[in-house]
Amino acid sequence: MDDTLQRLLDAEMRAETIAQQAEAEQERIIQKAMADAKAEHDRFTARIPDLHRGFIRKAEERAEQTIAELRRRYDERHVQLRDQAEHREPEAVEAAFQVLIDAER
Repeated sequence: MDDTLQRLLDAEMRAETIAQQAEAEQERIIQKAMADAKAEHDRFTARIPDLHRGFIRKAEERAEQTIAELRRRYDERHVQLRDQAEHREPEAVEAAFQVLIDAER
């Protein structure tokens, strides 16, 4: 009976040692995971200014493209209006002379 009791006590001690080792391993894994998460957070936080600059740069590029397109359209429309004005100039001059002639009568 003493032998059985001793074996049970030894088994309990081994079980307690295994449980303590498991708890220590669990704590180590948790600490490592927390440290890894903090490192990833710090890396991401450090990249925020670069990400922000990238978004700003792309927005500026799109704005420049839009401005260039608007200028191109404006120039095309300006040329069209100038052409129409030149085409209708003789007609306008004639209409102006008619107004002056009619005003003198």
